[in-house]
Amino acid sequence: MGVKEAPTAKGKAAAKGFRQATVREEKKIEASTGEDLKKGEKRFEERSRSSDGKSAGTKQKSRDRPK
Repeated sequence: MGVKEAPTAKGKAAAKGFRQATVREEKKIEASTGEDLKKGEKRFEERSRSSDGKSAGTKQKSRDRPK
């Protein structure tokens, strides 16, 4: 949930804090590796593959098949 979608002030503050922490962490990782992290869809695929070597699409297709 994003900052704008949070229903309460406490939720908005938590979402904002989480976003700021994420940006700081990404900058630290990018500085240590010397290259930009992938963003959006590319990052999703990269993280999915790193977990078990399969793409998200492959996992979805295997789950959707009738048994």
